[in-house]
Amino acid sequence: MNLKDFIRSIPDYPKKGILFRDITTLIKDEKAFSETINQIIKRSSKFKFDKIAAIESRGFVFASAVSYILKKPFIMLRKKNKLPADVHSVDFQLEYGKATIEIHKDSIQENDNILIIDDLIATGGTAEAAAKLIEISKGNVAAFFFVINLFDLGGYNKLIKKKYNVENLIEFPGH
Repeated sequence: MNLKDFIRSIPDYPKKGILFRDITTLIKDEKAFSETINQIIKRSSKFKFDKIAAIESRGFVFASAVSYILKKPFIMLRKKNKLPADVHSVDFQLEYGKATIEIHKDSIQENDNILIIDDLIATGGTAEAAAKLIEISKGNVAAFFFVINLFDLGGYNKLIKKKYNVENLIEFPGH
């Protein structure tokens, strides 16, 4: 199955000049979604990890299914002011604005190895912020796993240069 065939491309969303890669067409197809989860599980098995973290919100779709199947704890990395208890926060730059993500301070124990899952890697700002949250929490980033790599936007290579393990299932140009 070619998972790339299940990704819809939407020009000028969320703003002019952005070519948005829409995963809703992949997740609404039960066979494509199941295959995606199976591939993430298979390809992430080479990494040692204790917990799975996901970046809000599309990363939750994939990570919660992987977490359920592997019986691993699931950690939500959320937008600012969405978590009710004490949090660590990291501000970062998106390709089309600024944002903050947070993690509950009690989500990670010292030296926990964390697999971070998200739907897509573009410029890498969100992924770098996620890694900072894990590290501030005294955990280790075991690996990043993305469904889509927008290879010409540089985020994947930025993470590799920082010595993170990075995997993806599908590649597209960013524009």
